[in-house]
Amino acid sequence: MCGFVGCVHNEPKAIHSDIKEKLKKMNNIITHRGPDDEGYFFDEFVNFGFRRLSIIDIDNGNQPLSYENERYWIIFNGEIYNYIELRKELVENGHEFTTDSDTEVIIALYSSIKEQSVRKLRGMFAFVIWDKEEEKLFGARDHFGIKPFFYCEQDETTYFASEKKSILTAISEELDVDSLQHYLSFQYVPEPATLTKSIKKLPPGHFFTKKPGEKMDIKKYWKPNFQPTNMGDSKLIKEVQYTLLDSVNVHMRSDVPVGSFLSGGIDSSFIVSIAKQINPKIKTFSVGFEREGYSEINVAEETANALNVENISYVITPEEFLAELPKIIWHMDDPLADPAAVPLYFVAREARKQVKVALSGEGADELFGGYNIYREPQSLRMFSYIPSPAKHVLKALSSAIPDGFKGKSFIERGVTPLEERYIGNANMFDEKEKKLLLVNYLNNLENEKVTGSIYSSSLDYDAITKMQNIDIQTWLKGDILLKADKMSMANSLEVRVPFLDKHVFNIASKISSNQKVRNGTTKYILRKAAEGIVPEHVWSRKKLGFPVPIRHWLKAELYDWAMQLIHNSPTDYIFNKQEILKLLDNHVQNKMDNSRKLWTILIFMVWHQIYVEHLYDFDLSKQKIEQLAMN
Repeated sequence: MCGFVGCVHNEPKAIHSDIKEKLKKMNNIITHRGPDDEGYFFDEFVNFGFRRLSIIDIDNGNQPLSYENERYWIIFNGEIYNYIELRKELVENGHEFTTDSDTEVIIALYSSIKEQSVRKLRGMFAFVIWDKEEEKLFGARDHFGIKPFFYCEQDETTYFASEKKSILTAISEELDVDSLQHYLSFQYVPEPATLTKSIKKLPPGHFFTKKPGEKMDIKKYWKPNFQPTNMGDSKLIKEVQYTLLDSVNVHMRSDVPVGSFLSGGIDSSFIVSIAKQINPKIKTFSVGFEREGYSEINVAEETANALNVENISYVITPEEFLAELPKIIWHMDDPLADPAAVPLYFVAREARKQVKVALSGEGADELFGGYNIYREPQSLRMFSYIPSPAKHVLKALSSAIPDGFKGKSFIERGVTPLEERYIGNANMFDEKEKKLLLVNYLNNLENEKVTGSIYSSSLDYDAITKMQNIDIQTWLKGDILLKADKMSMANSLEVRVPFLDKHVFNIASKISSNQKVRNGTTKYILRKAAEGIVPEHVWSRKKLGFPVPIRHWLKAELYDWAMQLIHNSPTDYIFNKQEILKLLDNHVQNKMDNSRKLWTILIFMVWHQIYVEHLYDFDLSKQKIEQLAMN
């Protein structure tokens, strides 16, 4: 796990001090991704910079790494879990190696089969390879988007990096107002866009080639494809158990100790239960809050005791939460209004004090049908029997019902097609609300422009599978994996996600909707697979996620901070402040729970302080950062 920066010039350039200094500046800003080592490569077309967090082949795995008499050069962020098997295959075909690293396996594989190499990789990865002989750049991002890949084509140079902030040191920037409007719907900026107009993300499951002077040629090599079968429960359960055991096993390959996050839920408990069979001394980590109902520490400790593994927990105070918030958002690059990012930052911080690598349960909900919203198609089934003309009448009637009236939302959802109502797990502001909130609302920017192509490619799927497909291609990479990467790397910790393995997905894709959600129980097959493996108190527990008490805090501990931020933020050119204050007032008076809407706006305002107003300097000492955050 590391970080990289680089660029390719359209015309050959002499390697002078200005180029070296620019690249070093880009590289230094992501020191947190790799504090163990740094490395550089320069030629007339390509400049590479690298920060290393040493995990595999600690002595010899430095980068940039060359291969075949320095014809090929690579920078790589991630882990390849089948590198031992691939290396053996390559050796049998005559390839030679000078290291034991997975990095050298990637570059050797590329030297053998070029673009097809990415299809053989099992793991999380973002990498760039420069072929000096062909003068061609090749890069790729893993199947699900576990590892980030930013790029920008500007001023006859193409920049690429593990974090957007590296590229921002080298280019002129402009706020993307389209992306801002989408952010207000999704609570994150949907890929491939970012809030900076010229910077994009390479989509998951894609690779690119580029020759100097030519545009990037981006191609898809993988996409999620669901193929439900008639496989019985018992066979599926055994397949899930076997595949997860294999996945956790290869995800624990490391030359440094591996720990695991542990919440009160089934996903992390399943991972720890399997990992404990491989390493009985594995350490686990949990966080929570003092407020009742917002901590899973007690359940996590009960799970750890039942499994006889060590658990290290940490309680986050509102003051500490607020003090670290600007730094957390700086690490995010773009605003992410998921409050769960904050406890993830703290659990990663605590884990890093003990280990360099931690397992986590991301992806289980998307692959196995774990979100409560996936029960909706069953609850709305009655509407499928209502003729279309009657639905139009019901929709018109529901619009006349006052907001907050019981039954209004149920009717509206029932008469609205899935493609129009479901854009993923988060749906903060609808178009009517955004029109009131924004000074310059864009009428032609519907959310369907983000989700439409995904729906059109999954016409044959049932409703639950369509929702999963939307979440895997939007929410998973835009929220879940974004915060997992940024919050762990902020603390120089490598997080591995065994559920997001292409072998695990192959099994999950065969599960029918009735085996995902049955009698109101989500993740049905996964829960059955966990029986007898995870402690009994866990497998039947309802999902809580990473609960954060912002609903309460915005009425008390964070109220003054929120009011001051809203009034002082120079974002009047973006927002109608009176609408924001109305949201806060209604929330405080308990007229409506507006906490998530408010959090979406407040997080953007803090992001604006950092990346537009430049009020924070994160090269300062920690004490100074906390002082700035509280002012």
